[in-house]
Order: sequence, then C-alpha cells, then structure tokens
Amino acid sequence: MKNIEQRLQQDLNQREDEGKLRSLKAMEGLVDFTSNDYLGLANSNVLKTKIQSLEASHPRLANGAGGSRLLSGNYPLIQELEKDIAAFHEAESGLIFNSGYDANVGLMATLPKRNDTILYDECVHASIRDGIRLSLANAFSFNHNDLEDLEKKFSRSKGEVFIMVESLYSMDGDLAPLEAMVNFSRDHNCNLLIDEAHANGIIGHQGEGLVKHLNLQNDVLARVHTFGKAIGVHGAIVLGSQTLIDYLVNFCRSFIYTTAPPPAHLLGIKAAYQTFPEMTSERSHLVELKSHFQHLFSDLPEIMLIKGDGPIQGFKIPGNREARKMAETLQNEGFDVRPVLSPTVPQGQERIRICLHAYNTKHEIQNLKISVGASIL
Repeated sequence: MKNIEQRLQQDLNQREDEGKLRSLKAMEGLVDFTSNDYLGLANSNVLKTKIQSLEASHPRLANGAGGSRLLSGNYPLIQELEKDIAAFHEAESGLIFNSGYDANVGLMATLPKRNDTILYDECVHASIRDGIRLSLANAFSFNHNDLEDLEKKFSRSKGEVFIMVESLYSMDGDLAPLEAMVNFSRDHNCNLLIDEAHANGIIGHQGEGLVKHLNLQNDVLARVHTFGKAIGVHGAIVLGSQTLIDYLVNFCRSFIYTTAPPPAHLLGIKAAYQTFPEMTSERSHLVELKSHFQHLFSDLPEIMLIKGDGPIQGFKIPGNREARKMAETLQNEGFDVRPVLSPTVPQGQERIRICLHAYNTKHEIQNLKISVGASIL
C-alpha cells in the first residue's frame, strides 16, 4: 500500500474508532422519515407528467449545455426561468446555480472582502461555513437566534458587515427571528443574507419562503432558494438586485467556472414551480403532522425533544454510537431514519432527525412513537 493510502486508511480507522465513519446506504420499502422531499414532489407522478409535457413542447432542446454560462451555456430557457422564479419570490433578479452548496459557497466567498466582517449563526449549513473560509473577511459566529450575542459580535466588526442566517434551520427545524434580524441590520447598517433552502415550498401561502411571507424581500441583500428539498428536483437560485446578480456573474467562481445545468434539468425546475404553489392542502397536512408528532412525543424528556417550527422534528440521542444504534433499531422496525452524528452537530447533540412529508400519515407517526418508546422509555 502506498504511503498516501496508508494515511487515508489511518484517518478512516480513526473515524471508525470514534463512531464517526460514514458510508453510503440505499434503503427501500421503509417508511420515509429522512428525506427532504417534504411535499412529495421528488416521486410525484403529477410532476413527472408536467416535465414530460414540457419536454414534448421543447423537442429541439439540447441534451446538455455544452459549457459555462459565459460560453455556450446561456440559452434562452435558463434566462426565462430565472426571471420567472425571481418574479414569484418578488426579487429584482436571480441567478441559477448547479446546487445550493455552489450558491452558498459562491455567495460567501465573493461578496465580503478582506477588510469586511461576516457574522453568522452558529447553526448555518456547512456550505456557508466553507464559503466563509474561502473569503478573506473577518468572521464571527453568534449563538443560535441570539440577537444579544449578535450585538456583542457586531462590536468587533469592521468594514462592510454581512449577517448570514437560515430562515428555517436544517437540524433544529426552528425559524430565524427574521423581522428582528431585519431591524438589527437596518439599525446597524448591515447586509442581511438568508438561506431559504428548507423554507422554499413550505413557508407561506404559496410556499414562497419566509422572507416574502413576512414581506421582507426589500430588506435583505440576497436570498438563496434551493430546489432539491420541498421542490423535489435539484439546483438553486440566488435572488437579489440586478447589481448583485451582475456582480456574481463577474466575480463568483462557483458560477463562472462550471458547466451550466442541462435543459432537461431546468424543465424539471420549471414544472416544479408550476406545481408547488398550489399545494396548499399538502402544506396544511404538514402542519397537522407536526402538531401530531409533538403531541405524541411530548412524554420524552424536554431535553431530548427537538420541536421544529416546520416539518423537521426529532430527538437527541447523545453519543455517535448510541444514535447510530437507535437508528438501526428503528430501521429494523421499518422506518427510514438516519442518525445525525458529530461533527455534523456538536458532540453531545447527536440526534435522530425526523422529516415529515405530505405523504406521511398520523398512523405512521404513531407506529414510530411506539418503536421509539420501546427503545427509550
């Protein structure tokens, strides 16, 4: 074995010893409590039919983009889609990225400069943290949803100040206090950036996201809406002013130096945006399931229960091995659940993350509670 492979294997062995080793698993035939397919669009025959109809009406579309947006990949469909999505979310302009990861990394690595400051919630996604590492700005995390701590960290800032939060957090499932964040940003002359990945399709009367639902779209510098969760497809868009979008086109490396998404990919996004705004009954059902879950699991110790404001719920099982063992037990009982281990969450905060979906039933949640109760209580 070559020296480099020995080093790689040592790192893998250490991760396994710590109970942190990851592996890819495909599970079929289990009750889904783990995917981000909140509205059921990823496997929707309705969406599939709409995509096929759009494909039939665009018979001359190419199989691929053939290059980056600044070369051959800037075809009319992608620009039309950007305009339509921006209009839906009431933004001046938008720029499609290949993934939410690319969008967040690009945004955070591009906008702040060397003498600027980034203040970010401690619970933001890894893609945001990776983008911050690529930037040359000073960066400080503040306690989750804590404006007092944000104020303290702001006192250490210099230059332009960028505040980065999620509207609906992916691990604890709680909402950011966006109105208070907007007021803080306005009072302190900060630039507010919002990741709407888990709110898109879920929050608001038409699933427009928390920012537009609260009518704050004119008070934030940029929004990131992704398409791979409730929207059921893949990709992301950054929304903001035309000046912001022009700047990203010129300076954002994760946009400039990558092949544009293929036309078929964009037809899926277009079809999804024709579908999810009308899914009011599915969004109402999710609210009912959330209440049902929290009621059934209310006998768990308060310190264990994760009571999200949306479809993300769960319960904490401290310790990687313990959380993994609980997940395996529930999988054997017929539930597709996955453990969230450290370092993804802080040590001692390991958990079973439960994602509710429009296709889940109250009976499935009741059966899950019975299995959990038999293992914990």
